[in-house]
Amino acid sequence: MDTLDQTVDINLRRECVLKALTIFMGEDVNDLKEYLDSGTDDTQRELEQLTMAVFVIRKEGEGLQEPPEDIGIVIDGTEVLHELTSVASACAILLGLIYALNLAYPKPLHFTFEVLQKILMQLDQHKMSPKVYNLYSKLQTSQ
Repeated sequence: MDTLDQTVDINLRRECVLKALTIFMGEDVNDLKEYLDSGTDDTQRELEQLTMAVFVIRKEGEGLQEPPEDIGIVIDGTEVLHELTSVASACAILLGLIYALNLAYPKPLHFTFEVLQKILMQLDQHKMSPKVYNLYSKLQTSQ
């Protein structure tokens, strides 16, 4: 949150909001994969093990204020997109890929993606899980 207060970069603010949503939904924020580029093939091997993820590669020693080395999407161990502009756009594109290809949400981030689809995108709103419906109700009453 300190980083959020120190920056005016909208992409970094959106990334913080997505991470906060993930935490609020009781999911592990580390499932939005973030790697330090150490110049080895370890990162590539780890990406090949993922079923579905948004990944961010940062240079070692750089803080969140610096732009990442790469942002991309992995599906079934294959990097389908890279050099995306932000984590928020990567999440939006991944949501579109999931919806268009009729894929299941990644299990570790199921509720986060359900919120993105049913509350933010307003798609298929009549079938919400109780956890997502609870957030929806809270948002409706706060307006």
